[in-house]
Amino acid sequence: MDFVFDRTAEGRVIKCLTIVDDATHESVAIVPERAIGGRPLTRILDQLRAIRGLPKVIRPDNGKEFCGRAVLTWAHGRGVTLRLIEPGKPNQNAYIESFNGRLRDECLNEHWFTSMAHAKVVIEAWRREYNEERPKKSLGGLTPAAYALRLAARAATMLRRDLVAVADGLHEVLATAQLPSV
Repeated sequence: MDFVFDRTAEGRVIKCLTIVDDATHESVAIVPERAIGGRPLTRILDQLRAIRGLPKVIRPDNGKEFCGRAVLTWAHGRGVTLRLIEPGKPNQNAYIESFNGRLRDECLNEHWFTSMAHAKVVIEAWRREYNEERPKKSLGGLTPAAYALRLAARAATMLRRDLVAVADGLHEVLATAQLPSV
């Protein structure tokens, strides 16, 4: 989780919250706004929670938005660990830094946003294309979205297998148990 900055044509700031899943390389969200402080950040994270669930760990930098009271309270209340990187060590969050560079080179530097609404449409289109149309060697030639679906299917299969094993074990215990006669 990090921020990338740009400007609209009239010179006003665009602050983009970028959230990337390290496991799937999926761009979970890019949220362009004029300003995003701690409380608005927690509202964005709660909106994402409703769609995707919560991660166990979030790795942000030491920006005031990420280590302020609002986000610390939010994370503690939801059982999410914040693993802040060391100041001046962006390589500890290398994937988001690489992603942000790609966002800047391929989207932000290529467009002159006439308004915040224009920026939101263009940035969301770029995010979807990044997730759904760009295969990655590190993901076995799959797109981030396809890889995420594969991981979810594998997790569901493993859960189903575990439940069957538990049910079989319970059945075996009940079959061999000597129940008192009434």
